[in-house]
Amino acid sequence: MRAFFAFIFTVLILAAAGLYASAFVVHQNEQAMVLRFGKTQQIVETPGLKWKVPFIDTVEKFDKRILDLDTTEQEVTASDQQRLIVDAYARYRITDPLKFYQNVRNEERVREVVGPLIESEIRRVLGSATLQEIVKDKREPLMKQIAAQVNKEGRDYGLEVVDVRIKRADLPKVNLVKVYDRMRADRVREATELRAQGEAESNRIRANADKAVTIIKAEATKKSDEIRGDGEAQRSRIFADAFGQDPDFFRFYRSMQAYTTAIKPDDTRLLLSPSSDFFRYFEDPNGRSKTAPAAGSVSVAPAQ
Repeated sequence: MRAFFAFIFTVLILAAAGLYASAFVVHQNEQAMVLRFGKTQQIVETPGLKWKVPFIDTVEKFDKRILDLDTTEQEVTASDQQRLIVDAYARYRITDPLKFYQNVRNEERVREVVGPLIESEIRRVLGSATLQEIVKDKREPLMKQIAAQVNKEGRDYGLEVVDVRIKRADLPKVNLVKVYDRMRADRVREATELRAQGEAESNRIRANADKAVTIIKAEATKKSDEIRGDGEAQRSRIFADAFGQDPDFFRFYRSMQAYTTAIKPDDTRLLLSPSSDFFRYFEDPNGRSKTAPAAGSVSVAPAQ
């Protein structure tokens, strides 16, 4: 009886092990391929619990999601002979598990098998474009062209390249220095031209201003001379009229002006005779001299 229960227990254990070995689970982001002695039995693309022949069939699983593939940084010579250091990456997905398994085997070998093909197409396509087109004008169409060509030549790998993108496209260090020097020279030339234009405009404005100032000064001087001439003529006429009406008053007025001009609080001293005709209005308000002035000399000496 004990042997019978042991047999039954062994059978149950083997059945459970066989049941466990015959089941496998395919997740939502996976696709699987069942192999029997290296030959494909079925390809499973729907998720869930699946079955296989235990201990005979093997299961290979592949990712259904879009995967990334980094390429090697490489130097590319554009059609205008400009050199670029290009660092790119590709995005792909596995579309045919059988071909992928036969030609690539697993995802770890994608970089080794498909990477050189992508890098070759990057060099070829970018080598036919100019630096301006690669960096700015036609970057998107060039990337689509690379992806289409890789899919065309790599259809036997069982994968599809969804997109190719450039992470970085820089000039070599030697070229960077040359480009920087050329850019600096262009900016210096542009700054020099702007300074020259500004200097010319400044000179033009200054010349116009100087011309206007000269004209204004000339007109003002002319007008002041005319006014001064009219004033002097009017003064002379008034003096002449006054002299004609009262010669004594005119002599008195002129003598007062002479006193004001000659006798000033400065360092000049005058040595004159008291009976000089110059002081006749000090002795007589009418300016009449009692006696004829004696001949004498007048000396002017600066103060010591």
